[in-house]
Amino acid sequence: LDAVADGHAIHRQCHDAAGAFAGDDLEMVGLAADDHAESDDGIHWHKPKLGIIEFDGSKQNNLVWDGAAGNMAPFKDGNPAAKPDERYKAVVRGRDLFALVSPDGLHWKFLQKKPIFTNRPFDSHNIAFWDTEQEQYVAYMRGWINPGFRGIRRSVSDDFVEWSEPVFINLGSTKLEHLYTNAATQYYRAPHIYMMFPMRFTPDRQFDVDWLHDGLSEAVFMTSRDGQFWSRRFMEAYIPPGPDQKNWNERNMIVASGLVPTGPGEMSIYYVEHYRRPTVRLRRASMRVDGLVSVHANFTGGFARTRPFNFDGNELVINYSTAASGIINVEIQDENGLFISGYSMTSSDDIFGDEIERVVTWNGSGDLSELEGQTVRLKFDMKQADLYSLQFRNSR
Repeated sequence: LDAVADGHAIHRQCHDAAGAFAGDDLEMVGLAADDHAESDDGIHWHKPKLGIIEFDGSKQNNLVWDGAAGNMAPFKDGNPAAKPDERYKAVVRGRDLFALVSPDGLHWKFLQKKPIFTNRPFDSHNIAFWDTEQEQYVAYMRGWINPGFRGIRRSVSDDFVEWSEPVFINLGSTKLEHLYTNAATQYYRAPHIYMMFPMRFTPDRQFDVDWLHDGLSEAVFMTSRDGQFWSRRFMEAYIPPGPDQKNWNERNMIVASGLVPTGPGEMSIYYVEHYRRPTVRLRRASMRVDGLVSVHANFTGGFARTRPFNFDGNELVINYSTAASGIINVEIQDENGLFISGYSMTSSDDIFGDEIERVVTWNGSGDLSELEGQTVRLKFDMKQADLYSLQFRNSR
């Protein structure tokens, strides 16, 4: 499956799940196809009768693709040079990986007869998109890392036809784990930040002794600034199976690509649960905007300090929350860690509340024009508080 934030559309592969898949518009046994659902808000969904593909003698269904290759991963192409009839693109897999194009995200055809990748395996959801920061197409796909771990490979292209040799992404010194899918995406509020929500597979565990397949799964979270080197600072499960006993088997909690704004201060991701069961379905998980992680301080308090950096803009905005008795103060320091006059902790105006965008002020002023371009550090003193994100912006 794949979620497309622009237009809130989901294409889902219907597959043989515990013998059959039962959808609102069709039943399938041992048949692969991709269907389409729409939403104006990312919360309430409907399946239109598209009249595109005939199934069981009728086109009154929501199917958009029934080719020999499946597991469609579509995206709206942000490349300004993209042809109008190729404004939407997708990758699908058979034994190899193929490229599809579409003018509207509904009517699809092969870009070419030959596959774009033949170096298997591809047996999971492979993701591609136009990288707006690096101005090239990028694909993240399944692979095997010796000695026998599932891993994630990356390839780039200028034209979606000719691709670089896939290379395994760099996960630093973290121990090898089975990462089955990737759900790679650029963060829509900060496109220079890349995110993944891979499915971590633990093959040697079985919760239900009567279940016919080994392994348990959960979603994890990791980030990158260049798409090749990825931080696994957060090794804990991001979406565990939870209390629903039907999720305690293999290949659940598979996250779709993309984060979708679904309300004021809210964004959502979508994932699969109840895999191989008649109740297999998509689940929406909502979170605070920028609320993937936070710097947290408990009742006793603490501080956090950034590395030295330069900034553009004339004000600092933070996304934060505190308890009623909590507080955040901010100090701007020079590169050596000494406070800059006028921006010390004692000059910082107290911040408390719960806001997505709060301008930080010192003695009533948030104007940082005189510091723009200088090398600075930020120090946050916090108590009963969470800091989710910060941004320098230009209000002039």
